[in-house]
Amino acid sequence: MPRDSEAEIHRAAAGGYDAQAAAYVTGRPDYPEAVADWLATDLDLRPGRSVLDLGSGTGKFLPYLRATGATTVAVEPVAAMRAQLAIQHPDMVVYAGTAESIPLDSDSIDAVVCAQSFHWFANAGALAEIARVLRPGGRLGLIWNVRDESVPWVAALSRITDPHEGGAPRYRTGAWRTLFPAPGFGPLRERRWPHAHRGTPEAVIVDRTLTVSFVAAMPDPERAGIAAAVRALVADTAELAGKDVVSFPYVTAAFSCVRS
Repeated sequence: MPRDSEAEIHRAAAGGYDAQAAAYVTGRPDYPEAVADWLATDLDLRPGRSVLDLGSGTGKFLPYLRATGATTVAVEPVAAMRAQLAIQHPDMVVYAGTAESIPLDSDSIDAVVCAQSFHWFANAGALAEIARVLRPGGRLGLIWNVRDESVPWVAALSRITDPHEGGAPRYRTGAWRTLFPAPGFGPLRERRWPHAHRGTPEAVIVDRTLTVSFVAAMPDPERAGIAAAVRALVADTAELAGKDVVSFPYVTAAFSCVRS
């Protein structure tokens, strides 16, 4: 395991997630109920099995993994995110490490799950390391909550943030898909479900935007400008303006494959 795991990850992830780890907890959505069936059926998670939450962040996906009854461990490179994870899940085993240097033994895990994280380390070295820790027949699961940009105000929100992304890896570019089919793994199986994050506009729209990695890594004056633009969008959108509770629409995309 590298001495400084944060030195080996993308600067937008290291800087942004370090700065906004606490806001990540409230600003990010949970996952739809259908995830439970995906974990049981596609990833074969149940009591007696083991699973690694790779790039665990603040542990948003951990409750779903632990609910399967499988023994669960987490790996997260950013210290501030690990600190938030410890607050949310004080009894959780969490290691500092990266996808390219996982601090677990070979053939020791039945499943590896990457929730909102795989695009950050979508490279051959990471896949080889994931294959190393997986037992033969083990499963790799990738899952993302993706903004539903078929909704006009969601598309307008993306137009506020996209010009600032600066080449940061993102699910929506599809670059991560070029690794598949991958050596040592079977074909990807894909599932999708509609989802929504309900809460105050400040929490589910403004905070969510400010926790986007490249926005979170901005200097404070630039982040304040993004926040102001998002609040203006809320004020100018009839279905959002003046509402105590709003619904941010997402599509949850989940993928799985088997270590051959």
